[in-house]
Amino acid sequence: MSKSGAAKRYAIALFELAKENNQVAKFDQEVRIVKEVIEENGEVAKALESPNLSLADKQALVNTLAAHASTAVLNTLKLLVERRRADEIGTVCEEFIQLSNQERGMAEAIVYSARPLTEAEAASVSQTFARKVGKQTLTIENIVDSNVLGGLKVRIGNRIFDGTLQGKLDRLQKQLTTNL
Repeated sequence: MSKSGAAKRYAIALFELAKENNQVAKFDQEVRIVKEVIEENGEVAKALESPNLSLADKQALVNTLAAHASTAVLNTLKLLVERRRADEIGTVCEEFIQLSNQERGMAEAIVYSARPLTEAEAASVSQTFARKVGKQTLTIENIVDSNVLGGLKVRIGNRIFDGTLQGKLDRLQKQLTTNL
């Protein structure tokens, strides 16, 4: 049994429970917080994976980590710790977020730009690119990249839309060298 396969099964089980209770958005928010805490604080992940820490201590840590969370999310995290799969909590969170986004017609996009986008620009990018990928909305994460001289580069999943000045110049150069 592969670890990613197990993580997906845990995520699906939690997602189905969220759907049954009509709380997909609530669980999504809670799972995002857990994922963020684990990603930003490497000590938490190390402690949960440590063979030197007892199961009771790990579960106490999970209680603290997910004190804000609903019983179902908390119990899922405890079950992962109990079954020695604490190293998969981040993956379970990612899988759950993907399922949640899919259910709600959403996708996450990373937008690289020369300067921070205004709210209106972010909304416009979200609306335009959501249509291109067949989603209702996009959640935009804007990254200011000093290598971007102008334009935008948008990454949605494994698709990249390069509208940067450098990207246009590269395509023009390729076209010119191909035609010679």
